[in-house]
This record gives sequence, C-alpha cells and structure tokens, in this order.
Amino acid sequence: MNTLTSPVAGVDQAFIYILGISFLLLVGITITMIVFAVKYRRSKNPEPADIRGNWKLEIVWVVIPSVIALSMFYFGWSSYLGLRDVPDDALEIEVIGQQYSWIFVYPNDKETENEMVVPQGRAVKLNVTSEDVLHSLYIPAFRIKVDAVAGRYTYAWFLADKPGEYFAQCTEMCGLGHADMTATVRIVSEEDYEQWLESEE
Repeated sequence: MNTLTSPVAGVDQAFIYILGISFLLLVGITITMIVFAVKYRRSKNPEPADIRGNWKLEIVWVVIPSVIALSMFYFGWSSYLGLRDVPDDALEIEVIGQQYSWIFVYPNDKETENEMVVPQGRAVKLNVTSEDVLHSLYIPAFRIKVDAVAGRYTYAWFLADKPGEYFAQCTEMCGLGHADMTATVRIVSEEDYEQWLESEE
C-alpha cells in the first residue's frame, strides 16, 4: 500500500485557512464599521470620546493580528515544506523549457515534447531548467509552479496518485508563442509506463 502523502492537500488546507480568515475579517470589519457609523454618528455623539492611553485596547490590536499572521505563516510554511521534501525513491525527470515548448527527458534518456508520461502511484521529481529565456512550469492539478532559468536547475515534485491527463503550461511571458507553450501530464499504470518507456514512440 502506498504511504506517500500528496503535498496537494497541504497547499489546499493553507489556501482554505487563509481564505477563511480573510472572509471572517472582511465580515467582522464591515459589520464593525456599520455599527460604529450608526452608534457613534455626530447627531448622537457631538463630542467624540478620547481613547488614547487605553493599554488594554492597544494590547488587543497588537496580539490578535500577530496571532492571525503567525498562524497563516505556519500553515503556509508547512505546505511549502511538503512541496520541497521529495521522497527518496522519486522518479526523476529533466524538464527543459524552450521557446515555445517543454522537453521531458527520462532516466533512460528518452525525450518527449509537450507530453510527460509517469507511472501511477510514484512520486515524480521534476528537475527544471531553461534553454533560453525565463519560463515557468505550472501544473495546477498538482499545485506546482516553478521557474525555469537558463543555466540553473530547480525542482518540484508531485505524487501521481490518479490516472488521467492533466494540463500544464508556461506562466512566464516568454515571447510571441508564450500562449501556445502548453503540455500534458499523462498518468498511466506502472505496466503501461514501462512499455511506453521502452517503445520507440
């Protein structure tokens, strides 16, 4: 049984948490503004109250935002670590961005253009670079977005947990053909992958 955990769940949890906190703040601040505008309007309070020197209030508005910001950082950092902590047995594929396509190079030196084929159930590490200008590999299904820089390698990984075809694209304006720089990630069974890897296609 596969005990690998996909980093997608961590990214989604961080996103939902930050979005939820943001929504609560939006609602809370909006309601507070409306209440204050009605309750403390000039016709009812011609002389405004002075709240300077209220140390309790100052502590509250320092501590609460600090706790919220630190909790967001915790969820964000945890999900980031999940994206960077590559399993030891990950299948490594070289990814090369060029104007205007993606080249994928497999361990046996087989190359494909704009289609990456991987076996289901495996962790896949992508070693990403560029042949010319700056590109950025984005695979939304796996929450991967990594820049491809000429002369440098960076990496990302994902768990190929569900068979199917997934969309990938370049998200860095790299020239006139940028919009056409797309690719497909195809997840197949281990058996089909081995057959495909050894085939001439």
